[in-house]
Amino acid sequence: MSTNSPLIIVISAPSGTGKTTIVRELIRKNENLVASVSYTTRKKRANEIDGKDYNFVSSELFSTMVEEKSFLEHAKVFDCFYGTPKQEVEDNLNKGLNVILEIDWQGAMQIKKERSDCLMLFIIPPSKEELMLRLKKRGTDSNNEIRLRFDEALNDLNQYQNFDNVFINEDVRSTVQAITAFIKDPSKASSLNDEVMTIIRSFRS
Repeated sequence: MSTNSPLIIVISAPSGTGKTTIVRELIRKNENLVASVSYTTRKKRANEIDGKDYNFVSSELFSTMVEEKSFLEHAKVFDCFYGTPKQEVEDNLNKGLNVILEIDWQGAMQIKKERSDCLMLFIIPPSKEELMLRLKKRGTDSNNEIRLRFDEALNDLNQYQNFDNVFINEDVRSTVQAITAFIKDPSKASSLNDEVMTIIRSFRS
């Protein structure tokens, strides 16, 4: 895939894998990358900033935006709705910027269907024990929500085959380096290695 034209770069991962931290670091280290700020009906967490982390809106406004076809994709995740604003993405692409979409796999499949030239990246945790630890350390969810997100990880991981490349997030620095290299030359995509498959199979046991 040529990188001469600006790209839509989709990044998906099970909740708690660390994709938000990775996206922020990718943008910090690459001046031609910007992140699309999704709209959501989810309640804002204490550490989040409206307009920066998400655009927090009512269910009514979100429904209106769906009717007006304002989203490139939208999906329901953990009983809340999320959507990628179409105009913002197009504006950034027209500026020659690569746009990162940090979205759920459901939305990723919609983007892939509409924009076949997008780059699809999937991030997985190094182990299911580490995923549970990261979910607990965030301190933003109740015990029930943590269990729900952990259980949903198996369904998320089963989507790996729909992506162009899979990255294990053992630490942010090396993951960002690997993703940056792949964005620069997607033709060097590696086949799924034994380590990736072992991690995915561990969630099924």
